[in-house]
Amino acid sequence: MTIRMPHDDGFGAGELSSSQTLFGQTMGLVAATMGVFTLGAYLGRALSEGWGWVFFVASFVCLIAMRFSVRRSRSAGTTGLLFAFGIFLGLATGPTVAYYAATDPKSVWESAGATALFMAGLGSIGYSTQKDLSALARASFWALIVLILFGIIMIFLQIPGASLAYSILGLVVFAGLTVVDFQRLRSRTDLESAPLLAASIFLDALNVFLFFLRIFQGRRD
Repeated sequence: MTIRMPHDDGFGAGELSSSQTLFGQTMGLVAATMGVFTLGAYLGRALSEGWGWVFFVASFVCLIAMRFSVRRSRSAGTTGLLFAFGIFLGLATGPTVAYYAATDPKSVWESAGATALFMAGLGSIGYSTQKDLSALARASFWALIVLILFGIIMIFLQIPGASLAYSILGLVVFAGLTVVDFQRLRSRTDLESAPLLAASIFLDALNVFLFFLRIFQGRRD
């Protein structure tokens, strides 16, 4: 997704109104996606690992399809794909959330609260800043690649303290991505981009939540 940076110090009246409308629409879609994700997580709480991968792939397909739908200006179809993306991702991660809820329910509530504060704080920074964050966007992207490779290595190697290091690194990476995504939200005025922006912000929040879960669960082990 292309990051459009603001080139001036403010918006005109029309641009400001469009930006505010886009913000409200995007955050409404984020909330709705969280709702269908929660439903999916509940329905998928007893799914096998194999089915989890199937629904994860399905969610990824929906995310790709959203990009084509936006290019064709099919807003209703893009919104439908966003909700399908949310419920499929909920089904995919349902067993993981159910495991944490069964073994340590307190960590789930703590992680939810920490995620809300994380997103509110960094989202406010990203939305209010007028600095050029293109360097941060590039650094966060490459750091995300490193994080993914680190996660793959962890599957095959048992490294002491790797889980905590992975989670902390993940929070740092998604701190940068969250700031960048919220600045993108501020700099855009085209309402057709709301579903894609909502998907990005939702993924930021979901990953942050899962990293906090690992940290709080590990603290009690």
